[in-house]
Amino acid sequence: MPALKNNRFNFVQQYGFAIHTSSPDLGFAIALNMSDCRHSVWELGRDLATHLHFYLAEFLLPQTWSDLAFLAVARGPGSFTGTRLGVVTARTLAQQLNIPLFGVSTLAAIAWAERANIPAGQAIAVQMRAQRGKVFGAIYQPGETSLKTILPDTVMSPARWQQTLEQEQIPLHLLEAEASLGYTTPSLLDLAYQRWRQGQRPLWRETLPFYGQHPVGE
Repeated sequence: MPALKNNRFNFVQQYGFAIHTSSPDLGFAIALNMSDCRHSVWELGRDLATHLHFYLAEFLLPQTWSDLAFLAVARGPGSFTGTRLGVVTARTLAQQLNIPLFGVSTLAAIAWAERANIPAGQAIAVQMRAQRGKVFGAIYQPGETSLKTILPDTVMSPARWQQTLEQEQIPLHLLEAEASLGYTTPSLLDLAYQRWRQGQRPLWRETLPFYGQHPVGE
């Protein structure tokens, strides 16, 4: 972890920085007011823990830590170890930089990334395989500039999830989460930026990982 200077962010600079580690991918995204967003993804798998800080320092350039106005991190669901590593890293950075930290659902980032491919008027149901035969599920209603949560991240049996989908009174488009989710990092940043523009300034300690289950068999 590079040495950080603890200071308040410069209100002129509005860079947001996103970290995604909830799948075998490592994803970073940075943007000034969500314009000219640049992002990178590395397929690191089990090497994530040993390479994260190196790629973090390299990717940030030419910006510096003092340029960042807020951070965003994928809080899960997903890999237990990867999610924990990403959230701890983001919390540490936000605390030392004294800037807001937005924890964003991995499933919400998927829904936002795929919204352009969904027929108009349909809500998006996202499912992800969980341990012990369970599934993670969430339902969202996308708008032009925002994502409304209909059902927050939940872990349940496949039968219960299917029943939940059948009981919804609105048209649904079902998405199955892929194994590699680094491509959703810009969407993760975009969702955090929407909350930033609304005036939200969450403290680093408010962001907690969503595991849903104990990490048996990971």
